[in-house]
Amino acid sequence: MPQNPELDEDDDDAGFTLPLSRTYAAREGAPVVTHVAPRIFTQTYFQPCFDCTFCNDSCCQYGVAVDLPNQARINAHAEGIAPLAGAKPDQWWKKEHYTDKDFPGARAGDTQVVGRGCAFLRPDQRGCSIHSYCLDKGIDYHDIKPIYCSLFPLTVDASYLVPSVECDEKSLVCVDHGTTLYRGSRAELLYYFGQELVDELDALERKARSGEVSTAAPVEFAHLHTALPVLQTGG
Repeated sequence: MPQNPELDEDDDDAGFTLPLSRTYAAREGAPVVTHVAPRIFTQTYFQPCFDCTFCNDSCCQYGVAVDLPNQARINAHAEGIAPLAGAKPDQWWKKEHYTDKDFPGARAGDTQVVGRGCAFLRPDQRGCSIHSYCLDKGIDYHDIKPIYCSLFPLTVDASYLVPSVECDEKSLVCVDHGTTLYRGSRAELLYYFGQELVDELDALERKARSGEVSTAAPVEFAHLHTALPVLQTGG
């Protein structure tokens, strides 16, 4: 999953992001969220995902970054996941690891891209082999499925809750259809970060809809978002 190279602390001053009232940590201590981009309340994408007939799982075409403890949990279920996946277990992970505070344990690595996308895509039908395995076995998918898969099309970049870059640049096939990014991911935010964050985001969503906060995109994406209202911060 590509990171957003355009994210900058100056976005706060320009009105593209807002500081939250406090720091919110996910269940495993990371990521933490300190700021939000209000455009998550107006950008839209197709939901529910499995009713889509045109994307061919394009959201998974780049693979995903996964913290090392989560990789270990997935590997522990390799025997059950492997028959469903499009790649063998020795093809699942890139060898390079990196430090990133937006992941539990601050260490992560990427899934390999095999065929049409992530190594965990099912080769014979739509969807994720990890998610399918969990459903088949009655396991809560949050126990195994990577957090950034569940949060997509939202992501956390340097503690900022923002649209995934595919949404801002409109390379995701299903953008501009259906529900907002926030509403589509609200239940996952509730699971990972808790009720207080969702309550604060709900309040900001109301302000975004009423024009009290800006939902503008950074200038490098603005020409792609001409259909979205560019709202000024209220006094």
